[in-house]
Amino acid sequence: MKEPFEVTDRNRLRRVAKRGSYDRDAVHRVIDAAWLGHVAIRDERTEGPVVIPMLHARMQDCLIFHGATSSRLMKFLVSGQPLAVSFALVDGLVLAKSLFHHSMNYRSVVAFGRGLPIEEEPAKLLALKAISDKIMPGRWREARQPNPQEMRATAVVQVPIDSASAKIRKGGPIDDPDDYSLPVWSGVVPFSSRWGEPSADEHSGGIALPSYIRPAKPESALEHSAESITRRKNV
Repeated sequence: MKEPFEVTDRNRLRRVAKRGSYDRDAVHRVIDAAWLGHVAIRDERTEGPVVIPMLHARMQDCLIFHGATSSRLMKFLVSGQPLAVSFALVDGLVLAKSLFHHSMNYRSVVAFGRGLPIEEEPAKLLALKAISDKIMPGRWREARQPNPQEMRATAVVQVPIDSASAKIRKGGPIDDPDDYSLPVWSGVVPFSSRWGEPSADEHSGGIALPSYIRPAKPESALEHSAESITRRKNV
């Protein structure tokens, strides 16, 4: 059984704490299901915080990010300075009889850590494959893989999760008893996202749609084996 994240002043949930969890599996499930992680950094040039949405993958207890070596975000990540990453999924609108008690059903995570560059080519390729597998499982083995020039232009960073917490709301509205009799509809409007019909470009005429696209519903990547990355600080 995995140990939960230690509760600290940084990751402690204070508002409606009963919805919170420090369980690693609960945190991992939200990270794996989310398409974007919003990375919060401090940019010295703007003298304040900046939040940038990024594609990501998870390899055990590490977040993986990639980007241009020249980008300010990647430069910050490889510097090893502290950062925070948030993830959020909306599951439905919660409509109460009073506006005060309207809410959302959601799953969210806030994680904290410091970036470490991944520089050795085998580890770097493994991390890039993890990102590709999260976005579209099966694509890595079919499409052309990065060439040496592209590898040099791409920075890849792992962020070991030092601490994190999840916060989840589910269920219906919580109205005041005095409002139960109001002639106002109350309940939950579920929300979900779905894939549309694939559309080939002008360079793919006559090429069959790959089997991993046909369901039009790629699954989020689950835990990837990456001991060669997570056990070493200089990869």
